[in-house]
Amino acid sequence: MFASFLITLREGLEAALIVGVVLGVLRKLGQSGRSRPVWLGVGAAVLASIAAGWVLNVLGVAFEGRGEQIFEGIAMLLAAGVLTWMIFWMQRQGRQVQAELERDVRRAVSTGSTWVLFGLAFVAVVREGIETVLFLTAAAFSTTPTATLVGGGAGLIVAIVLGWLIFAAGKRLDVRAFFRATSVLLILFAAGLFAHGVHELQEAAILPTVIEHVWDVNPLLDENGAVGTFLKALLGYNGNPSLLEVIAYAAYLAAIGILTWRGWNVVPDSALQGAAA
Repeated sequence: MFASFLITLREGLEAALIVGVVLGVLRKLGQSGRSRPVWLGVGAAVLASIAAGWVLNVLGVAFEGRGEQIFEGIAMLLAAGVLTWMIFWMQRQGRQVQAELERDVRRAVSTGSTWVLFGLAFVAVVREGIETVLFLTAAAFSTTPTATLVGGGAGLIVAIVLGWLIFAAGKRLDVRAFFRATSVLLILFAAGLFAHGVHELQEAAILPTVIEHVWDVNPLLDENGAVGTFLKALLGYNGNPSLLEVIAYAAYLAAIGILTWRGWNVVPDSALQGAAA
C-alpha cells in the first residue's frame, strides 16, 4: 500500500505542478478565462491513463503459468527502467520545465490556439498517468489489488491537495527536498522491482538459476507475513533470494544510487522549485 501511495503521490504532484504552471501563466497574462482547454486536456489524459490500466490488467489476466511469469517479469523490469528514467529526467531537465512551459503558454495565448493549451496539459498528465499505471501494475504483483488501489487513491488525493495548496492557497513547499526524498524511496522500490523481475524470469526458466537460495530468513521474517509483505511491496524483500536476485538488487542500487548522488551535486535546484514559490 505504501509503495502505491508513494508512486501516485510523486507522479500526481509532478502533474499538478506542471498544470499549475500553465494555469499560473494564464493568470499572469490575464487569460484565466482560457483555462477550459487545460482542464479538458487533463480530463482526456486521465481517461487515456485509465484505458491503459485496463489494457494492462486484461493482458495480465490473460496469461497463466509460465506466460504469467514472463509477463510479470517483463512488466517489473520495464517499470524499473521507466522509473529510473523518470528520476534522471527530473534531475536533469527539471530546470527547463517551467521556462519551456511559460514560453509555450505565451505563444498559445498570442496565437489564440486552444489546442496548444489542451496539448500541454494532456501530454503532461498522460505521461505521468501512463507511468503511474505501469508502476501500479508492477506493484500489484507484490501485494493485493485492494491495497494497491487504496494506497494509490490516497496518494493521488494528497497530491491534489498539495497542488492546490501550492498554487491556490499560496503555500510554499520545498519541492527540491520533496523530490530528493521521494527519489531515494523510489530508487529502493525500483531496485526491488528489478530483482523481483529477475526472480520471475528465473521462475519462467528464461534466466539461469545458479544458486537457488543464498539464504533463508523466512523463519525470522516471513515474506508473506504482515511486515514481510510490506517490505516486499516497498523494497522487493525476499526471504530466500537466489544469487542472481541478490546481484541484481545490489548492482542496481549501487549504480543508480551513485549516479543520482552525483547528479544532485552537479544539478542545482529544479525549476519546479521556482514554480512552487
